Amino acid sequence: MALSPTSTADLDSRPDETTARRGLLPLLFVGNSAMYALYLGVGGVLLPLQVEHIDPAAKVANLGLIGGVAAIFATFFNPFAGALSDRSGRRNPWILGGGLAAVAVMALLGSVATVLLVAIAWCLGQAAMNFYQAALTSVVPDRVPQARRGAASAAVGLGLPVGSIIGVVTASAFSERYRTGYLVLGLLVAAAAVLFSSCAKEQRMPAKAPAPLREQAAAFLGVLREHDFRWAFIGRALLVLGYFAVVGYQLYILQDHIALPDGLSPAGAVAVLTPVSAVAMAISTVLGGVLSDRLDRRKLFVGISAGLSGLALLIPVFSPTWAGMLAFSAVNGLAFGCFMAVDTALVTMVLPKAEDAARDMGVLNIANAGPQILAPFVASAVVSLGGYTPLFLLGAALAVLGALAVRPISSIR
Repeated sequence: MALSPTSTADLDSRPDETTARRGLLPLLFVGNSAMYALYLGVGGVLLPLQVEHIDPAAKVANLGLIGGVAAIFATFFNPFAGALSDRSGRRNPWILGGGLAAVAVMALLGSVATVLLVAIAWCLGQAAMNFYQAALTSVVPDRVPQARRGAASAAVGLGLPVGSIIGVVTASAFSERYRTGYLVLGLLVAAAAVLFSSCAKEQRMPAKAPAPLREQAAAFLGVLREHDFRWAFIGRALLVLGYFAVVGYQLYILQDHIALPDGLSPAGAVAVLTPVSAVAMAISTVLGGVLSDRLDRRKLFVGISAGLSGLALLIPVFSPTWAGMLAFSAVNGLAFGCFMAVDTALVTMVLPKAEDAARDMGVLNIANAGPQILAPFVASAVVSLGGYTPLFLLGAALAVLGALAVRPISSIR
């Protein structure tokens, strides 16, 4: 794809190499770790426990309903949050505001006791986190040169395994007091937001004039007409949906489908599986990010890792045992870590315009955040119709389709 005068190639003229060396990458790591701790701790443990507490008999359907409603909300809100960040010419205030708001909405979420109020509170939680996430995600294309994008993406990607351990272990520790668990995770995001906005200095970009609502909507849809961006969006959405359809229901899978060793509770099993996956994910995140920079190959790593994720999701189909779940967690962690690290670098290289980076990354974040919330809705339908084995098969199929989706991308190797 030919790059216009305002394409992502211009991003290299803004950040310098010292910016990426002097503390920005560790701050990105901390900021993303806190974000994923909340997403995984809430989505993987606290929300399923709260839904089960409200109505144990209808837990699968209710969790799917809450996830579906929140997915629709997040789909529209994420690019809107990115556009507001672009318009202001700032990132740090939105990161700080979203992080502080997370405390209030997590406290609210932990205090409600009906399915309707849980859905409303989780939508508000998505609003706060989307402001935080849209601005934080845009820091890489804003401030990191392309030659360092793999390393920066590795720092961002490491946030997932580390954040998942922190989030799931924290949530599991408060499984009997989930209200406190919600508040702790919200405070973690707030602390990361304060740290980032205090230490990561930003050069204010020119503020953009407000555009008519119809023009903004057309711009949101227009970015998906860009060939390479569209295929990157599709590949990310497919793999993330398959991954979180299974991981989001992991607690219920361990309750209802897997025979656990004596003395091991489902919440305790989640706390074991998460570090196994996270260690594998951390290794492949670093190796994938660094090697993709060194070899200047993105599509190869993204395609192979997505395909490996599909194979990993077949392990519990052939071995629906505790040992099979351990093997699945390790292999899937290796695959997903490499995918997220390298795919993030790939995406920053196919953004159509530098001045719309946050808005376009917000559109891309729909493929990341949206499926995480949509996954319970899809999973509940599959489980209700055929049980957990078809859920693993669906996840594997989506991962393979995600691997194939990167092939049409032409501007990146």
